[in-house]
Amino acid sequence: MRELARPAVRPIFLLGFSAGLPFLLVFSTLTGWLTQAGVSRSTIGFFAWVGLTYLLKVVWAPVVDRLRLPLLGRLGRRRGWMLAAQAGIIAGLLGIAYCDPARAVTPMALFAVLVAFSSATQDIALDAFRIETPPRDEQDAKAAAYQFGYRIALIVAGAGALFVAADSGWRSAYLCMAALGLVGPLTTLRLAEPAAGIDRRTLAQEQRVVAFVARSAHLPAAVRGVAAWFIGAVVCPFVDFFNRYPVGTALTMLAFISVYRLTDITMGAMANNFYLSLGFSLKQIAAVSKIYGVGMTMLGVAASGALMARHGIVRTLLIGAVIVCGANLFYAWMAVSAPGLPWLVAAISIDNFGIGIAGTAFVAYLSGLTSAAYTATQYALFGSLWPLPGKVIAGFSGAIVDAVGFPWFFVYAAALSAPAIALALYLLHGPPSRHPAAAAPG
Repeated sequence: MRELARPAVRPIFLLGFSAGLPFLLVFSTLTGWLTQAGVSRSTIGFFAWVGLTYLLKVVWAPVVDRLRLPLLGRLGRRRGWMLAAQAGIIAGLLGIAYCDPARAVTPMALFAVLVAFSSATQDIALDAFRIETPPRDEQDAKAAAYQFGYRIALIVAGAGALFVAADSGWRSAYLCMAALGLVGPLTTLRLAEPAAGIDRRTLAQEQRVVAFVARSAHLPAAVRGVAAWFIGAVVCPFVDFFNRYPVGTALTMLAFISVYRLTDITMGAMANNFYLSLGFSLKQIAAVSKIYGVGMTMLGVAASGALMARHGIVRTLLIGAVIVCGANLFYAWMAVSAPGLPWLVAAISIDNFGIGIAGTAFVAYLSGLTSAAYTATQYALFGSLWPLPGKVIAGFSGAIVDAVGFPWFFVYAAALSAPAIALALYLLHGPPSRHPAAAAPG
């Protein structure tokens, strides 16, 4: 924990809070509001597709990576985009606060998309800021600080919002969350813009741009400028990744990234609906799932650091995936037995501890795959890949529950861990990955 007190690390904790605050507010917490408003399960399930904006962020990540915003760009590329995105999050939360899903759910969905789009844009700039901020040898500490800040935001956006909603209504809850969104811009304005490094490989990549301009003197200047920007901002980051790893290994890594979080994304779409169906109150759900549960996640974050140091990142990812799979089988038993509150505590303990291990190791794994010169674009590529299958599948979760019931739904969610477990085993025991942190140290 002493590492979290370092001057370069403390602001990352607050930025992690800013990144984590919007997530549940357009996902799990929002489904609680929709459930109490009488919105159908199928419609609630479709709200998971709001998260598709996080998947598509790779489309505009090259713009965030290379383009300096007017006016706000005076703060720097990273900080300018972060501040613009944070303003969008606050505006979207205020819009949600004044919606009534019982009368018209579409306006709420549109404001949720605005929050998710702004949050995804903030993630692009913030992840690049985190990786580029010196000293680069403190990346593990910064990743941990980011995770702790993110998880505390989940407590606030989960338990905090549910407690306020139970006492003062959902509008008051979302107004409070919009006010807490000010943590992001207040932190951003106090920080300095990091300087991104350019290595020899990057210079070689950029020669493609120079060569294109030299060959295209006959084209209009505007066309040459746009094409050169596209090559440098979009083509080079992808070429760079495949140049650093064998094609087979690179494709295996991308497949692993895309399936690793299938289970917890799918389960999360129906979590509050499941808890409410068992007869638990909003305050019980807030206390157990959103406060105690996030505490267990933080314990998993701490355990993940120890596991990575001893066993390496991929083995830690494997351990996390197995625990999350087992937790969903435990939920399946709960759906059949309908036990009391102590068993809910046990289930959430297993689930959130596993998520803490898996999530922290996953951030470390993705950060290790990025090149310093294309941080935002490459990290956004990975950040778009991992939620993509899960969000699409989660959109049908309500319909699956209606068709087969909660017990088989959780068995199905557990089975979705199989591809990630298999690919983790392959990365451990297959051909060398050339990923510097893939194996255990020493």
